[in-house]
Amino acid sequence: MDDTPKPNEEVPEAPPEEAKDEIIKDLHPESETQVEKIPKEQVKEKTELPQAKKDLQKKTGKTEAKKVKKEEDKKKDDFRYIVRIANTDIDGEKKLVRGLTSIRGIGMHMSALITDETGIDRDIKIGNITDLQIEKIKEALDGIEESAPKWMLNHRKDYETGEDIHLIGSDIDMRLRDEINIMKKIRSYKGIRHERGLPARGQRTRANNRSGLTLGVSKRREDRKK
Repeated sequence: MDDTPKPNEEVPEAPPEEAKDEIIKDLHPESETQVEKIPKEQVKEKTELPQAKKDLQKKTGKTEAKKVKKEEDKKKDDFRYIVRIANTDIDGEKKLVRGLTSIRGIGMHMSALITDETGIDRDIKIGNITDLQIEKIKEALDGIEESAPKWMLNHRKDYETGEDIHLIGSDIDMRLRDEINIMKKIRSYKGIRHERGLPARGQRTRANNRSGLTLGVSKRREDRKK
C-alpha cells in the first residue's frame, strides 16, 4: 500500500506531546510501573549510607593513625641513644654493622660476620635492639676465635700459648705492652729499637724521625733573614 498523500488530500496534523505520552502508556502499560516514583525514605537511606561509610572510614583512619603514633612513641621511649657493648659506648643512631666497628679490634668484615651469626638485621639501628639481642652479640664477640677464619684474627701465634686469638678493646694495649717488654728483656733488635725510641720496622732515619743531637744546629729565623 502506498501511504504517500495525494495532492488533493489533507495531511493530518502531528499529535501534541501529552497525547504522545498517553499513546505510549496505552501501548506499553509496563512503563508505568517502571517510572514509579521512589519514596522519600528510601532516597534518604541511600544518601545517608555513603555518608555513614565515610564517617566510619574517618574514624577507623584516625584510630589507625593513633595506633601508629603510639607505636612510634613506644619505639622512641625504648630507643637508646648510647648502647654499651664490650666496655665501649656506641652511638644508638648508627646502624648495627657500622656501630660495632667503634669497638676497638672490630672492623667491617668482623662486624658483618658477627651480625650474620646472631641473625640480627644489619641495617637496624643499635638504639632499637633489645637486651636479648645485645646478649647474643656479646656471646658472638666472646666466641670469635671459633666462628671467624684464622686470617681475620688480629693476634695469631701468641707468644705464650702459640694459639690464634682475637683481641678487643683494652686487651690490645695490654698485650702489646707486655710483648714489647718481653722483647726488651731478651735484648732483641726490635726491643733495643723500642728502648731507643727509633722505628722498629726498617724505616730510614737519615731524613725522617730526627730528634735530639741528630737534628744538628738549628738556626733562628732572624739569622736566616740576615
